[in-house]
Amino acid sequence: MTSCKPTDKAAKEEHIRKPEWLKIKLNTNDEYKALKKLMRDNNLHTVCEEARCPNIHECWGERRTATMMILGGVCTRACRFCAVKTGLPNELDLAEPERVADSVRIMNLKHVVITMVARDDLKDGGAGVLAETIRAIRRKSPETSIEVLPSDLGGIEENLQILMDAKPDILNHNIETVRSLTPRVRARATYDRSLEFLRKAKEMQPEIPTKSSLMIGLGETWEEILEVMDDLRANNVDIMTIGQYLQPTKKHLKVQKYYAPLEFGKLRKIAMEKGFSHCEAGPLVRSSYHADEQVNAAAKERLSRI
Repeated sequence: MTSCKPTDKAAKEEHIRKPEWLKIKLNTNDEYKALKKLMRDNNLHTVCEEARCPNIHECWGERRTATMMILGGVCTRACRFCAVKTGLPNELDLAEPERVADSVRIMNLKHVVITMVARDDLKDGGAGVLAETIRAIRRKSPETSIEVLPSDLGGIEENLQILMDAKPDILNHNIETVRSLTPRVRARATYDRSLEFLRKAKEMQPEIPTKSSLMIGLGETWEEILEVMDDLRANNVDIMTIGQYLQPTKKHLKVQKYYAPLEFGKLRKIAMEKGFSHCEAGPLVRSSYHADEQVNAAAKERLSRI
């Protein structure tokens, strides 16, 4: 006789209910609508939309900050946490840097984050277009601070040099998850390559702050989270962000745990004690969350060392 009792495996795979602190109030005010129209009119992609960021209404509607995603809307990698489309990418759009710069000027942004899809099909990994985007924004909006969030650019040092020679205000490259989970969570990227990327960026331009982000809730232990902090600091990373992993669709990795706001508070305190100049940690924190505040904190840190 077969039992109707659910198996251990079925119980384990049961959906974990989203806690109250992750339920947000949407703000679709005129600022948000204007920004959305501007993106569509200029054929621009934003990671805010493509990655289904939970903070889009706050950033677009209240802070007027946005993270532009360049080099098309199709990524050559298929990371199991990410909602960005994957497949064969579009042809390179060499006019994109000027369009992005024009939009930054029209929006009158004080801080902009430029991220990219991975372009393993390109020899330079997309570094040339990213560097030209920085230069175009500098020409048209000299008062705007610029943060870049590249892929690992294939782990090729020459590609990173192209980017760092353009001198962004912050170099952000995400470690994403703990060492043990990296093979399952990230496609092609490796934990050690990301650490090396961050270390070399700092060696190339010691005055440019480096930054990295960690998602938690994928099955890591508390000790592994602290290990990531130590690894980032050992590679001279200045800024860290820690946020809750949220499953974008049923095809993506399941959430193994929802961390409480108090736990994020503890992690932020530990990160600051370990020597980061700035740390954002919270259930809805994403890599670019309150990025305008982070660049100000990094600038103050630099001034204090002079």
